[in-house]
Amino acid sequence: MGWIECISDAIFYIEDNITEKLTIEDISKQVFISPFYFQKGFTMLCGLTVGEYIRLRRLTLAGNELVSTDKKIIDIAFKYGYGSPDSFTKAFTRFHGVTPTSVRKDGAMIKSFAPLRIKFILKGGYVMDYKIIKKDTFTVLGVSKMFRYDNAKEEIPQFWTEHYQTGKGETVCGMYGMSIDEDMSGDEFEYLIADNYNPSMEIPEGFITKVIPKHTWAVFACRGAMPKSLQEVNERIFSEWLPNCKEYEIAAGYNIEMYSDATQYAKGIQDEKYYSEIWIPVKQK
Repeated sequence: MGWIECISDAIFYIEDNITEKLTIEDISKQVFISPFYFQKGFTMLCGLTVGEYIRLRRLTLAGNELVSTDKKIIDIAFKYGYGSPDSFTKAFTRFHGVTPTSVRKDGAMIKSFAPLRIKFILKGGYVMDYKIIKKDTFTVLGVSKMFRYDNAKEEIPQFWTEHYQTGKGETVCGMYGMSIDEDMSGDEFEYLIADNYNPSMEIPEGFITKVIPKHTWAVFACRGAMPKSLQEVNERIFSEWLPNCKEYEIAAGYNIEMYSDATQYAKGIQDEKYYSEIWIPVKQK
């Protein structure tokens, strides 16, 4: 089964089980992709996380039932996974812009988020620079934090900001941004801001070392202002390179971004020539 077909089948599975307890592990098992890369691929292809998609679909369906049935609001809340009327009302109001009560009493208008449908479309026609390299085990020094997939997009940039504001950037400049889920399961992953480790130096308090195993890596070149250049290449990896690559598939739960020295560019990371890379471990099919 191809990558895009897997994501499409996952969407159908979500829709068929939208009122049931849905976990990333259960969904990814249905389509034979590790939770780690399933969530990255889903976000790249669909533009929102798995959790966001489920939440928006449930709130849409809850709104439909609110206007088309006489079911109690509390029963609708429980049906779509909300443990209390208050939590349902808050989520409902954030999405629809009105409270469930105002919909029932005043006929207020609600919003609708339609199910996603992934279709094959003609894309590409551009040059994507990448290489396949074999790299021995290497060790990095950095700071580590666990993130949930659903909120990582917002919280990781804050993690970088805190890193520099607290002065840790003087010890670790941030050559790498590493997402690691060695088991490739669960709702969380480890993220490191890291540099290559010099064994002759002591490990400062608050920092850790991490051994990155020997792998064959697909290394993708990114050129242009950050973060747009990285985001565009990341999207192409999951929407076009992986689905069409006949030789390689993902081998392990690592996703590494390598950043070049911003001081070497006139406009820093906003320079149109700024260079960075995305590393993905691969193995032959």
